[in-house]
Amino acid sequence: MSRGSRRARQEGRHGDVFEVTAQLKVRDGELEGFKRQAAEIMNATKELDTKTVRYDWFLSDDGTECEVRESYADADGLIEHSQHIAEARNTLYRDFAYDHTVTFYAQPSPALAEALKAMSPGAVTLKQFFLFQALDADLEVVEEVPA
Repeated sequence: MSRGSRRARQEGRHGDVFEVTAQLKVRDGELEGFKRQAAEIMNATKELDTKTVRYDWFLSDDGTECEVRESYADADGLIEHSQHIAEARNTLYRDFAYDHTVTFYAQPSPALAEALKAMSPGAVTLKQFFLFQALDADLEVVEEVPA
């Protein structure tokens, strides 16, 4: 694990980070290849990322769906991460996975918003949620949820 990545993980706390969930499906008969490719992505994340706080992969009990829980020190951390894993991620979707949905739990930074606009249409389904209730009283919540 890189020194910057370790520091980001130690400093990150709920409310201080940019949280993301990615959902994807495993192609029929490709679970073992999917697992190998996910391991390659994880290794690149550990070695190269400096702003990744959390990056945990979960498989459904039948091995057909995956959910990735991600947190970054800030929204631009997702840009850094995406650059580091681009080639391995492209292989994952070309050969082993499909139906990529990404959910953000905060407002993307201007740089991330621009990067998202540059993506190929249909490459990923994007969703965004806004915090309106929190156990931690110090967290800023939106007064009016955008509709």
